[in-house]
Amino acid sequence: MRVLGIEGGGTRTSALLVDGQDAELASFAVGPGNLRLLNPEELAALLATIRDRLPAAPDLIGVGMAGVRTDADRERLRRAVAAAWPGVPAVVGDDLILALEADPWPTDCAAQVLQLSGTGSCCLGRHRDGRMVKIGGRGHIIGDRGSACDIAMHALKSTVTISDIDADWPRLGADMLAFLQMNDPESLIEWSMTANKTEIASLAQVVFAAATSRQDPIAVAILRRASERLSKDPVHCAARIARPGEKVRFVLNGSTLLKNPWFAAEVTAKILAARPGSEVVRLERPGAWGAIAMARRLEGAEPAAAKPTSSPALIPSPTASWRPVANAPTEGRNPKSAGFAEMPLEEAIRLMLAEDATLPGKILTESAHVAWTVEAVTQAFASGGRLIYCGAGTSGRLGVLDASECPPTFRTPASLVQGIMAGGRQALWSAVEGAEDDEAAGASAIVARSVTAQDVVVGISASGHAPFIWGCLAEARRRGAKTVLVACNPAYRDHPLLDRAILPDTGPEVLTGSTRLKAGTATKLVLNLITTLALARSGKVMSNLMIDLHPSNSKLRGRAIRIVRELTGAEEAAARTALETNGWIIRQAVAALPGKA
Repeated sequence: MRVLGIEGGGTRTSALLVDGQDAELASFAVGPGNLRLLNPEELAALLATIRDRLPAAPDLIGVGMAGVRTDADRERLRRAVAAAWPGVPAVVGDDLILALEADPWPTDCAAQVLQLSGTGSCCLGRHRDGRMVKIGGRGHIIGDRGSACDIAMHALKSTVTISDIDADWPRLGADMLAFLQMNDPESLIEWSMTANKTEIASLAQVVFAAATSRQDPIAVAILRRASERLSKDPVHCAARIARPGEKVRFVLNGSTLLKNPWFAAEVTAKILAARPGSEVVRLERPGAWGAIAMARRLEGAEPAAAKPTSSPALIPSPTASWRPVANAPTEGRNPKSAGFAEMPLEEAIRLMLAEDATLPGKILTESAHVAWTVEAVTQAFASGGRLIYCGAGTSGRLGVLDASECPPTFRTPASLVQGIMAGGRQALWSAVEGAEDDEAAGASAIVARSVTAQDVVVGISASGHAPFIWGCLAEARRRGAKTVLVACNPAYRDHPLLDRAILPDTGPEVLTGSTRLKAGTATKLVLNLITTLALARSGKVMSNLMIDLHPSNSKLRGRAIRIVRELTGAEEAAARTALETNGWIIRQAVAALPGKA
């Protein structure tokens, strides 16, 4: 029986795999694991990285991550874990509970209180009757009392204040400048405006070093204040969770407490003075052991997500996952636009619009392939699958744009139609060098989106030459998803990685090679056809009316009223009242009104 424990924190995620006798089979750390700071793709990629580094598959899984606060958070994490390890029983929660689970709970203690102080800080208390209380943990702007970040910020403010009063830069300030490799206190201004929480928290070690090595008075005062905060919070937490006279076990965790024994001893003394008869311990084992302990209680339980009755057949990729075509029509020179830069403005306008006017006819010749794609996407939606666009540059941005318009237009979940952009988020507004050429990154993106045989993956590339999209298509094909290429290069018609290709031959651009022009316009028209027709055939349209419109502003609310009136014959006031009563859901408003619907 192999058990996997995962502890996700703000700076790193620890993974521990053990056997039935708790012998370690693997132990390593990967990137940050705060659920609130990870989008679904990043979360999937993080779990996939852990999965791929394990020497063997786990039989049970326990996961605790920072940022897990609500039932919705836990459900999101549970689904991500189930996607990474289908069929494996798993339990999920926040990272705080792991510390309490890592060591046995003494039978004579009615309650446990965790005091965490690392980059951030917070308290978690639990009673044997099941009650739980959390204090703090609200970030370094409004919370994190007594954390490394709190200590560092206090040190920065104190040294600057003392310098202003005494006209002398304190020794502690000099230590911080040396740590940051700065020559002038004024340099701290710009640094403090851009430094993230982790960078600021790193200065806490300077404060501890100054207090330990020379009893620096500023550092000592700062740490005395921090110890007061770190003792008061757990005592307040204990008062909320345990009755007077009940024994409480306080557990200290986090680098600020674990790496500075004398500081932890000071906090311990203050806790015991405030609540005599308690027990205070420092956490001896990493929180991942707490995840192991939680997972072991699942032994014999049903899986978190049912195993599929059969795995999708994997379609082997050809030896070369993509093959370039020598000539792309979009890269040729357009003889009609010779002298374009010197052309009279009105003539240039007529030329550009005349070239654009050829596009509907070019797309119409691809109508059979568009129709096949629409049917495939409609079937995917009906079976719980998704439409996933992938592209680079203008092509990728058009995919993201089309995906982003589906939720407001059709009230679809954001996950139903997705866009994958070569180079990630930054590439949406600025070029990322080499992103289009990274075939492996395309494959990794498909893995991170947990693509299955239920999905349709559409690669978008004006020339068809972008290796990134072929990495996406190859991995999607391997996973059994349907694959489609949208390009303006007819030479890709029979590529072995494709189920279909939509390839309008838009020819050379007015501005040579600028595929944001005709190729981009043609691509937008094709994507409009795919999503509009697929969602219309999925019940999102009645006649030519958007009956699942999400009216998020006054203009759209006016449109929703007009749709309800059109479908029911109701007066404007009645339509508005029905919509307001039904949360501005057009379907429900129509059903609530008598009329011709």
